[in-house]
Amino acid sequence: QVQLVESGGGLVQAGGSLRLSCAASGLTFSRYGMGWFRQAPAKERERVAAISWSGDTYYADSVKGRFTISRDNAKNTVYLQMNSLKPEDTAVYYCAAVEGRLRGYEYDYWGQGTQVTVSS
Repeated sequence: QVQLVESGGGLVQAGGSLRLSCAASGLTFSRYGMGWFRQAPAKERERVAAISWSGDTYYADSVKGRFTISRDNAKNTVYLQMNSLKPEDTAVYYCAAVEGRLRGYEYDYWGQGTQVTVSS
């Protein structure tokens, strides 16, 4: 079965950096668009970044210039490099996979999430 396993979350001070990883298994990774989402307490899930199977990227305005999404098809892994972190970036971060082209919030598979906490 398909599994998406996130790692790399943790506690960091404002201005610091973290790199999240999402290892995928059970699917033909190169055929899937991948996305990173986050959800803070009492807030809606927000799409943070996405990368198509061909490498096109999308970023939410709130993270442009600070976050970078990338993928390594040889390792079946998608990454989210997060720099200049702010307390408002605190959330549970999820990765997700969609077969074919990116379709906004419509994803086929979701990971369990990893907590990112940014202290002020």
